[in-house]
Amino acid sequence: MRFEVHQEVFDLLPEACFGVVAVRGVDNASVYPEIEALLAESIALCEGKFAQIKVKEAPEILPYREAFRVLGINPNKFMCAIEALMTRIAKGKGFPHISPVVDLGNAVSLKYQLPIGAHDMGTVARALEVRPARAGDTFIPFGGTEAELPEPGEIVYVSDGQVRTRRWTWRQSEIGKITSDTRDLLFPIDGFINVNLREVLDARAELAVAIEGYFGAKTAVGMVDRAHPVFEAAL
Repeated sequence: MRFEVHQEVFDLLPEACFGVVAVRGVDNASVYPEIEALLAESIALCEGKFAQIKVKEAPEILPYREAFRVLGINPNKFMCAIEALMTRIAKGKGFPHISPVVDLGNAVSLKYQLPIGAHDMGTVARALEVRPARAGDTFIPFGGTEAELPEPGEIVYVSDGQVRTRRWTWRQSEIGKITSDTRDLLFPIDGFINVNLREVLDARAELAVAIEGYFGAKTAVGMVDRAHPVFEAAL
């Protein structure tokens, strides 16, 4: 499995870092009550935290909103994934169970208040990349069928011209989504070396240990930053 972040991203966000958890061999079709309980616990903690404070004003969220501005993305119109997730919960809308491995990722994401993506690496031929969008890149929104064209230069998660997440961590694609048939996947944990590196490392460790414990799957962890832009693991 290969994950790489292009230099143009670090030129814009020099302190960006990406904790990585690569996974091979999950059973995402069974029922795991313990994971459902973990997600419920994280949701309850989030509800309590934001009973008195707006999510967009939380110190954990402000760096992502500023990063979106640097990238030319209006954070009031396009929220970072973790801000959107916590805003939904803060409004009392809860969060549905999706699938065991996604629920686990969301539980850890909420606990550490970090955006954690999940990408089916069985649909990636060469590498999952983070880079500016190029001519020919296309995006099919989650749940949709019609292809969109990302804006030129927009920071995207992409593989072979198929955009997996638009506007950095804003919206996921139908292509590469996690399903009950997913066996191999990669979790990127987006953070900043000068803001929340400790949380990124702790979330990465907790997620890897939990995946091995619950699913008996193989994992490999890594870190991608300006000095080390590529992660590769043979599992």
